[in-house]
Parts: sequence; C-alpha cells; structure tokens
Amino acid sequence: MSNIAIKIENLSKSFGKGESKVTVIEGADFSLNKGEFVSLVAPSGAGKTTLLMMLGCVLEPTSGKITIGSEVVYDDEWKVKDDRELRRKKIGFIFQAHYLIPFLNIEENIKLLPYQNGESKKVVRERVDKIMDYLDMKDKMKSMPSELSGGQNQRIAIARALANQPDIILADEPTAALDKKRAISVVQMLKKITREQNVTIIMVTHDETLLPYCDKVLHIVDKKIEVVVVEDGK
Repeated sequence: MSNIAIKIENLSKSFGKGESKVTVIEGADFSLNKGEFVSLVAPSGAGKTTLLMMLGCVLEPTSGKITIGSEVVYDDEWKVKDDRELRRKKIGFIFQAHYLIPFLNIEENIKLLPYQNGESKKVVRERVDKIMDYLDMKDKMKSMPSELSGGQNQRIAIARALANQPDIILADEPTAALDKKRAISVVQMLKKITREQNVTIIMVTHDETLLPYCDKVLHIVDKKIEVVVVEDGK
C-alpha cells in the first residue's frame, strides 16, 4: 500500500487569455506522504492561495494531474463526479479565522459536516467525543463560540477539520490571529495530529519561526515549487 497522501504532477494555473494571460503556478511536481506536517511559504502574491485551493480541489488547474491517495481526482480535467463530495470526505480546512457558526454550540459545529456526509448519529457522536478528548476540549461541547477564547476556537476549528476523517488538512495561516505562545501551541498540536492520526497537514504561514516544527517546506520560487526537507524539526 502506498504511503503517498497527495501527488502533484506538472500542475499549472494561469488566469486570463492572450496578452492578458498570467501564469501563477507552472509545472509543479511533488508528493507528500501520510503523516507529514508541511508548510507552504512564499511572498505575498506569489500563488500560495492559488496552490492551496488547487490542492483542496476548490480551484480547477489549467493543466496537470492531482492524485489523492490512490485516486486520480484531476488529469487535465476533473475525474470525480462531485468535487464537493470529494472535499467533504477527503479534505479538511482550517482558516485564519475559525468561521464557526455563531448560533450553533461547539458540538453542533463539529458534527455538522459528518452529518452532511450521511454518517449515523452514533458513529459521529463517538468520533467527536474522541476528538474532543484528544484536544482536551470535551468540557466545552455545549459552549457557544462567543464564550471561548481565540485559541480555544481555533482548537475547535481543528476538531471540525478532523471530524470527517480527512486524508489531508489544508490550513491557511491558522496562527496569524494568535500571539506567539498560542501560535506555537497550535502548531505543536497540528504536528501531533499528523503523527498520531496519520493525516497530512499543509500549512500556509508567513512566520518563519514555525518552520522548524515542519517536516517539509514548500517554497514557490518563480512560479515553481521547491521542496525542502527540514532536517532538525522540533
């Protein structure tokens, strides 16, 4: 059985046509293994969000191939019937803001996606209980998002991303709104999740002090992707 979580082959993305055509990502080739914690860094406007949205099957590439696990999901065209279902079942998202639904309590926020996937209440309840135990947040199940701190809400956002048991979690600057101490705490938690849950996490960050916690760093340089292995990760 392959240990590859996601494989990218000759992936490119351009916007516009003719003289107004702008290529953002060109000929990207890399693969990431299950259980790896990976950061994505680049200057503003270099294509971080574009690449992340292609990896998350939100934005259609111009050309190339994307394989998630053993399934080819894109090969110069979408190879899946329903890309929304693909995202719901295989990909988790964490954003800079937690985007929890304010009128639902924490438990309801986390259970929403698995319920949309048609999973049984018993299975979802047992899974969410385990996740909240794992994140040491079980006592907050009936709380409302407004009753929690920013760091606590970001933990709940992580729990929500884990709730559908994804192969990959894409985290778009999840620590940007946190102070240094809480940012390190969240990153340490994300790394722990990759190891213990065998999930691949790709984290966009501008904070280079967080890179030593990662296994690999993806750099966007002149529209190309350079992969650097972190030798002395924390």
